[in-house]
Amino acid sequence: MVCTTHGSWSSEAPPVRPGGRNPVTDTSPLRTALDLEQRDGDLFVAAPDGFSQGRLFGGQVAAQALRAASRTIDGPRLVHSLHSYFLRPGQVAEPVRFEVARTRDGRAFSTRHVTAVQEGKPIFEMVASFHEPEPGEDWQPPAPPAVPPPEDLHPIRFPWLFGEDAPVEIRPVVTPDPDGFPLTHPFWARVTMPVGTEPDLHACLLTYLSDLVVVNAARSPESRVRYDSMMSLDHSLWFHRPPRTDQWLLYDMNSAAHVGARGLAQGSIRTTDGTLVASVAQEVLLRSSTGRP
Repeated sequence: MVCTTHGSWSSEAPPVRPGGRNPVTDTSPLRTALDLEQRDGDLFVAAPDGFSQGRLFGGQVAAQALRAASRTIDGPRLVHSLHSYFLRPGQVAEPVRFEVARTRDGRAFSTRHVTAVQEGKPIFEMVASFHEPEPGEDWQPPAPPAVPPPEDLHPIRFPWLFGEDAPVEIRPVVTPDPDGFPLTHPFWARVTMPVGTEPDLHACLLTYLSDLVVVNAARSPESRVRYDSMMSLDHSLWFHRPPRTDQWLLYDMNSAAHVGARGLAQGSIRTTDGTLVASVAQEVLLRSSTGRP
């Protein structure tokens, strides 16, 4: 799984989008990772990650790319979908450059193409589309069978991703092993740091959360093979309603197909009352040197 990092970047606050409010000042690694430094034109930079271990977490790279794209949008247009590809593993010790191309600004939609670059090579690409809200119908499929509310479940910790003072709380429906891994879907999640009400920031934080433990969800539920390599290939997210990541969200992903070396996971993110906030899909590369359990 390609990984992202928590960068400690410029303390300069990003400009406030119309219709939003000033983001709340917070010094947690997750919050500061989204305060990108703007360079010439539509170039944004994330400082090296001094917190995470190993490779960059893919969800954070995606969240940062969406943040960069959002900074180039004028007016009340909000992201409604993003489609991205993980091209190379990201390195925590290197800064990440986010190059934004303004593909189109139409009467109701804006499209942005973002390339994340390290050491002169692209590691991640995203196309994000923004839409000015319009009136229309309001329908969603029935909610899946009820699960226990977060208040009845125990939290687990991810110190290798979120740190000891985690700004994200995770409460799985099925309690994992004592060491907290592997976490499986569905699980409840919310951001515990101050995040204010800026819609763009909540969309970026949801993008971050949407990449949690997706790789394992893509494999066949009947598989007993031990995979030597499991990596995210792409990630897509559709925003149906503006999310509030500081409130509990139920994230549920399931395998949709597993053919050859590729598996596809699809899922949804809902509020505590079952309202559908977003839909998610990710394809994963699954390789085994032996093909045996």
